[in-house]
Amino acid sequence: MKKLVNLYFACSLFAVFVFEARADVKLPAIFGDNMVLQQQSQVAVWGWAKPNTGVRITGSWDKKTYSVTSDAQGCWRVKIATPAAGFTPCTLTISDGKAIVLGNILIGEVWICSGQSNMEMPMKGYRDQPVEGGPEAIAASANPGIRCFTLKKASKAAPQDDCVGAWEVANPQTTPGFTAAGYFFGRLINQSLNVPVGLIHTSWGGSRIEAWMTPNSLKDIPEKPVPASDADIKVQNGTPTVLYNGMLHPIAGYGIRGAIWYQGESNREEPALYVKMFDAMVREWRNIWGVGEFPFYYCQIAPYNYGGGVNSGYIREAQAKGMTTTPNTGMAVLMDAESTGCIHPPKKRDAGERMAFWALAKTYGLDKMQYRSPELKSLEIEGRVAIVTFDMNVDPGLTTYGKEILNFRIAGKDKRFYSAKAAYSGNKVYVFSPAVAEPVAVRYCFDDTSATELFTVEGNLPVSSFRTDDW
Repeated sequence: MKKLVNLYFACSLFAVFVFEARADVKLPAIFGDNMVLQQQSQVAVWGWAKPNTGVRITGSWDKKTYSVTSDAQGCWRVKIATPAAGFTPCTLTISDGKAIVLGNILIGEVWICSGQSNMEMPMKGYRDQPVEGGPEAIAASANPGIRCFTLKKASKAAPQDDCVGAWEVANPQTTPGFTAAGYFFGRLINQSLNVPVGLIHTSWGGSRIEAWMTPNSLKDIPEKPVPASDADIKVQNGTPTVLYNGMLHPIAGYGIRGAIWYQGESNREEPALYVKMFDAMVREWRNIWGVGEFPFYYCQIAPYNYGGGVNSGYIREAQAKGMTTTPNTGMAVLMDAESTGCIHPPKKRDAGERMAFWALAKTYGLDKMQYRSPELKSLEIEGRVAIVTFDMNVDPGLTTYGKEILNFRIAGKDKRFYSAKAAYSGNKVYVFSPAVAEPVAVRYCFDDTSATELFTVEGNLPVSSFRTDDW
């Protein structure tokens, strides 16, 4: 038996060697069976061949053939036109005389899913940290219209040409390993628009935002030095540029509709710098993809007891500023995550679907639905009462679902904050404290752990933590 096993192994290696020897055209891992191509666009396809060799690419949807010649290093790249989304499987043939045929391809909507552990968290959960509704969602996940490509972790000082990963079709055997936030995002897009959805999942738990940035996007941020070599990588998931190089550059330019992002916990100690880095990162990704100002939707981090350090209200504030500093962005608020003892909130369906609300409304035109949490519009002072107005419709307005509002604080010119009483009507909240005769500033849930009591009636979306001062 041992001899038979060894013979089989040897024959397998020989078969692989023969295939590699004959397969002059090679493709990066992101192009493979079961992939989803972005609909109605000019999508890039690239790979390697012998130097100065002609390569032909043909999609089964229109039988049109595109020709390109590899350069002196054997690299080639071409853009091909894709049709409207559909559930009919297609093939893509790439040939320099010896064809590679990729099968079971769908045309649909493709989104990048990136960030740290709250994006990485799989549908099956982490140890002792379940995903709420995960088992039921996994059991019902058989859907050929949802596919996920997960990149293997790679931390590099230089940009990589390829990655490790494969496209998987959603079913109970595969979805336990899918990104939970990404899956719930993609599932709602799939259900709402009746189109295939491809998720490209590239995240690393504990990663810092600067790790996902290029040297160019960090050139005006001297606080974040770029490593010269792999030996200079001090933190595998935190050193500047290393995750962009290893886990984003290999897929850069693949046809997408947009990106979703769940990250921020690891940068909570530097909120002011985060605003600058977030803007630089998003603009650079868009520049690299070269398909315009694609949408970028993201989650605000949830309340959590960090046990010290900088008040996380400041990083949530910094994240909210992203919607004003960086165009075509939108933030999903998670102030009702109910997970102050665990940094990985189990309500990943809320996270994914709230980002999907933004996409459905702003990217896909379903803007009659309530898709965003209200933001502070104005603060007025009438005697001893501070009146907070939110930028939302008066009718149907806000609700607390019958709960008392406990998390407002109010201060006078002395900058001392006191707990306040609050009442709401429509889109306004009236805030008062007997300890403050002349109020000038209001804060709401502006600490590590306080959870919102205020929601929109329409959409059930929580109000974010905020402050009216700049103290």
